[in-house]
Amino acid sequence: MKKALVLALVLVTAFAAFAAGAQEKSTSKITVGATPEPHAEMLNLVKDDLAAQGITLVVQEFTDYVTPNEAVESGEIDANFFQHIPYLESFNSERGFHLVNAGGIHIEPLALYSKKYKALADLPNGAKIAIPNDPTNEGRALLLLASAGLITLSDPNNLEATPIDITANAKNISFVEVEAASLPRVLEDVDAAVINGNYAIPAGLSAAKDGLVVEGADSPYVNVIAVKAGNESNPSIVALVKALQSDKIKKWVAEKYPNGEVVIVF
Repeated sequence: MKKALVLALVLVTAFAAFAAGAQEKSTSKITVGATPEPHAEMLNLVKDDLAAQGITLVVQEFTDYVTPNEAVESGEIDANFFQHIPYLESFNSERGFHLVNAGGIHIEPLALYSKKYKALADLPNGAKIAIPNDPTNEGRALLLLASAGLITLSDPNNLEATPIDITANAKNISFVEVEAASLPRVLEDVDAAVINGNYAIPAGLSAAKDGLVVEGADSPYVNVIAVKAGNESNPSIVALVKALQSDKIKKWVAEKYPNGEVVIVF
């Protein structure tokens, strides 16, 4: 009788361990870093969809462009969602990182904004324009201004142009290089500023309504899910990208950003 009881306890324990192991295998957890709007919002929208597949999504918000890449490279988080492909490639080159694109989601058109002037033609001679100070977005800003005829660049295809690459500047514009996240805050202090969409949107700026110059829809600056090389085929990451590249996200973007502040690419 005692042997039978011991055997039963062993079987129950073994079954419980097996069940726990099976449950552990069928569930997973991924942590994704994101800037608040619209990236973190999109991620939060697909949490339940991933949970139905046994994947727990944890969204960690960042307000800068450096820390979330460092966190992915170090393995502190599994992925991030805030940057476009040229920035990712530039960051890898500068820092020796190994980040890759796991899937493109949308474009946030870059735009030139002003609190003082209503039209591009109103910008005065000697205007002071703030631009992002990171290499990729600075080049992107200058390309935008060149497309509007405000400046001429030595190489109109150089995605990493800087003010020293300007060969013509008819309005004698001076440039103030500012961290991208701070651009909305300095807008009052300059004549105009070129601001990334994920910082313009929370500041209440609409590219379509407020932009003096707006990036075209053929922009190469697609925002992507970024992971460390080798993790792009991780089933949870694949499921995350698929959840974001969905009709649910398309509908949400169409309803929340009817003026084209966010443009879906899938």
